[in-house]
Amino acid sequence: MDLAYIPSPSSGVIYLGPIPLRGYAFCIIIGVFVAVWLGGRRWVARGGQVGTVADIAVWAVPFGLVGGRLYHVITDYELYFTDGRDWVDAFKIWEGGLGIWGAIAMGALGAWIGCRRRGIPLPAYADAVAPGIAFAQAIGRWGNWFNQELYGKRTDVPWALKIDADPGIGRVAGTYHPTFLYESLWCVGVALLVIWADRKFRLGHGRAFALYVAAYTVGRFWWEALRVDTAHHVLGMRLNQWTAVAVFLAAVVYFVICAKKAPGREEVVEPAAVAEAGEGEDGGEPAREDSGEAEAKAKSEAEAKSGEAEADGAAEAKAEAGPAEPAEQSK
Repeated sequence: MDLAYIPSPSSGVIYLGPIPLRGYAFCIIIGVFVAVWLGGRRWVARGGQVGTVADIAVWAVPFGLVGGRLYHVITDYELYFTDGRDWVDAFKIWEGGLGIWGAIAMGALGAWIGCRRRGIPLPAYADAVAPGIAFAQAIGRWGNWFNQELYGKRTDVPWALKIDADPGIGRVAGTYHPTFLYESLWCVGVALLVIWADRKFRLGHGRAFALYVAAYTVGRFWWEALRVDTAHHVLGMRLNQWTAVAVFLAAVVYFVICAKKAPGREEVVEPAAVAEAGEGEDGGEPAREDSGEAEAKAKSEAEAKSGEAEADGAAEAKAEAGPAEPAEQSK
C-alpha cells in the first residue's frame, strides 16, 4: 500500500460550456508570458528598449512551437504514421508532444529574424531571455502532469507519481518517478544559476545562453535515463541522451571560445535605445554634431568675437584722438 504519492489529475481538460480549457496549453502559455516578462526586464537593464523582447517573441514563439512539434513528430513518427495510427493526430499539439531541441533551434531562427529586423545582435538577446526560457520550461513541464505522460520508472518513494490505467494507449496504473517534476525543479535551478553567474561575471555575447544550455543538458541526460516511454535507442542509450551530450559539448565549446574572443559584455545592445537616449539629453534637439563640426564652429565663433573686439578698440582710439583735420585738396 502506497502511503504517499503525487496524485494525477483525472482529466487534463476542463470545459467552460462548449469551450475546452486544456491544462497542457495553459502551462505553455503561462511559461511564455513569464519568459517574455523576465526577458524584457533583463533587456531593459542591459540598455535595450521596453517592448523589444515582446516584439521579437512574436517571431520566436511560433517558430519554437512549430520546431518543437516537428522534432517530436519526426523522432516519434511511429505514434502517428504506422498501422492503426491517425496521422491527423500529429497536428494535435494540445495533447502533448514538444521536443525542446526543436523548439530551441527553430525558436532561435525566429528570434534571429526578429533581431535582424531591429538591428539587434542575437547573442545579446539570447543572454537576456535565457533565464526566462528556463523558467518557461519549468512551468511548461507541468503540462505533462495534466496529461499523465513522460513519467519515469516504477518506484515507491513518497514523492512518486500515481498514474491511472489507460488500455487505449498502453498505460499501466502504478506509481512512477515524476520526471516532469525533476525537470521542472532542475530548470528553476538552472534559471537561478544563470541569473547569479550573469550578475557576478557580467556574461555577454551569448555566454549566459550557453551556460543555460550546458546546465540544462546535464539534468536532461539524467532524467532521460529514468523515463519509460517509447524512444529510439542508439548504442544502449536513448536518442535524447545522445542529443544532450552533443548539445552540451557544443555549448561548452562556444562558451570557452567566446570568452577568449569577446570577453566582457556588449556596451550597446540596441542602437535605437542609444539614439533615443541621446535625443532625450539634447531636449529633443537633433543629434549632437561630431567633434570636427563642433571644433570648426567654436573656431568660427572665436574669430568673430576677436574681430568685434578689434573693431571696438579702433573706435575707442579714434574717439580719443578727436576730430580729424580736413585733408588737403589735391592740386
